This record gives sequence, structure tokens and C-alpha cells, in this order.
Amino acid sequence: MTNIQLIGDISKKTFGTESQIWHGENYELLNLESTHKFDPSKLAGKPNNLWRYSDSIPINNTENCVTFEEGFTPLIPITFSNKNKAWVKQDYLFPTGSYKDRGASVLISKIKELGIKHIVQDSSGNAGASIAAYAKRANISCDIYLPADTSEAKITQIAAYGAKIIKVNGNRKETANQAFEAAKSSYYASHCFNPFFFEGTKTFAYEVCEQLNWKSPDAVVLPAGNGTLLLGCYIGFKELALAGIISKIPKIIAIQTEACQPLKLASESQNFNPQTYESGYTLAEGIAIPNPIRQKQMLDALKQTNGKILLVSETEIIQAWKEMANQGFYIEPTSAATIAGLMKFQEEGNDELVVSLFSGSGLKSTEKIAKILKS
Repeated sequence: MTNIQLIGDISKKTFGTESQIWHGENYELLNLESTHKFDPSKLAGKPNNLWRYSDSIPINNTENCVTFEEGFTPLIPITFSNKNKAWVKQDYLFPTGSYKDRGASVLISKIKELGIKHIVQDSSGNAGASIAAYAKRANISCDIYLPADTSEAKITQIAAYGAKIIKVNGNRKETANQAFEAAKSSYYASHCFNPFFFEGTKTFAYEVCEQLNWKSPDAVVLPAGNGTLLLGCYIGFKELALAGIISKIPKIIAIQTEACQPLKLASESQNFNPQTYESGYTLAEGIAIPNPIRQKQMLDALKQTNGKILLVSETEIIQAWKEMANQGFYIEPTSAATIAGLMKFQEEGNDELVVSLFSGSGLKSTEKIAKILKS
């Protein structure tokens, strides 16, 4: 059974998952509270995609699933120049080129099940492309709000799916604010505000554990922008641990850039409520989020898993991108930031089983990559 609950609501007031709500009375964030327990023995005959875990996803009727048969991406060992090896999920192989398809598939499926015909979303690019693609497949109209400086490749991709694009002359926070206001007369299909998105990204944890023969890694190294994958992974690993399928929840290692490091600053100042911090330019636009609205939850997840935050420089991002290109992987700079963090984590010296991912395709960032190649 799954219910919707207000974050921090001591009264434990809940709403059924059939409610067309995306916020509390005062626009508070919502969480999903689930009591189901996953059973791996029931996977026989299930499709080799993320919907093989449908028993743990709060969609009442699988006929409402909006899918391109996405998920269950390869998990492969990669050795870096520092001779360390890690397991890397190939999530840049998703239909729209990023792991955000995990969340979009589940969220749009729930929106279809609720009978909603129009949605609003804001993005720095990848989430917008995912929501636009799945909304198109479900015949749901959508408006996507984007910072005006979003890469042309991502804007073009979103436009190809027929979404209405609203460019905002401002940063990521100002873009989110405009979308939030517009969503008050629609439905907010936000990848960070809407809790159903995390029910899709949690499948990353399910897939990793299954691919490791139902063993948990010691650590997962993840991008930390709005926390959509970080929180999804925490939810997924926690569910598997509570079901007794894995013996531990891995340490979560959150990667941010030196130019935009709100989690690090919040952790050091002990100010856990969302704040607007100064941020500079970074190649990793996908994690350039100066005001993550689920910041406290992200920090709680790090604390509960004995995880930590690592920062990477622009030089380290470029070096990581070039190393992956030299091995035949064409990833976007945001993905390279995560790999730079992975390499930094490994340099600390450990023999742990570490998992990370290629989060997005380089085809989304042609202009930036062209500049990297000239550097």
C-alpha cells in the first residue's frame, strides 16, 4: 500500500495515490509512504526493463504504463588511468539520452492514470526532454520552462516532441519559480517536487542489486543537483534492505562542482533548509542547482548512509570527459563531473565495490564538447 504524505507533517495526514495533488495546503513538498515489500522470486517472466519491478511501483493498472521498454541498462566494469576499477551503469542509453527517463516513465504513467491532460515542468534540459517525450507518448500536452541559456541541442530535442517551450531570462531557480506559478492552474510534473518521479529513479538501485546478484555495493557515486537520482537510490536501497534482500544500504557519495556547491555549504553551515547560494559557471549544467528544494532530505540521506559530498573542478570535469572519450564513451559534461568525482573518491584508497553511472549522452552537449576538444 502507498499513500501520499506531507514532509514533516507530525499529524501523519495522508492522501490516497488517486488524489490529483502535487502539494500540501501551503504548497509543502510531498513524500510517498509505502508498506509494500519487494519479492525477487516473482520476477520470473517479467520484462527486462524497469517495469519488471512494477509490484513496487505505485501504478494501480499496468495498462496505464507509459513506456519505451526503458531500463535495465548495462552495468559494466571500467578501469581508469589511476588503475582503479568501478562498475558503471550505462544510463545514457535511455530513449531520450539520460537517466531521467526512469522518473518520467513512472510519473507520466501516474499522470495518465489520474486522467490529467496538461502538465507543467521546469528543467535545465534532460528532465524536460524526458517529460516531453513521455507526455507525447501518453497524448498529454505539456509546457516546459527552460533557462534561456540551455544548450540548443536540448532545446531542439524538447521541441521535437511537440512540447511548448518557455525560455526564462534567469537562472535555474527563477525558471523553477515561473513554472511553479504556472503549475498552480495545471499539474506540476516536476522531477524534484513531484514524489512519483522518485518512484522511477529508485529502480536504479533495484537494477544494480539484481545485476550484482542481489548484493549491495559498498558505495554509489551520484550527481547531486536536485537530488532526483540520489533520493531515488536512497529510497530503492532502503526498500530492498527493509525487505531483507540486501544486508546494507551503500554509502551515497554526492558529487557537486566547485562552482555550485549548495549541499557542501549547507552541511558546513548546519543550515539545512533550502538557501540560495552564489554559484558560478560550470560545464555541468545538469547539477548547477543553487537552491535544491529537497536539500534537507538529500543531506539526511547522506547522513543515514555515512556518505559525503565531493567537489570537482572544471579542469577535473574536462580531464574525466577526455578519459572516457579515450575509452569510447561519449558522455555529456554533467556526466563527466560525476566520473571526476568517482575518480577522486577512488583516489582515497579503498577496495570497496563502487557503482556510478553515465547519466547523460554527449549528443546533448555538442557545443560544450566542441570547446572541450579545443582545450
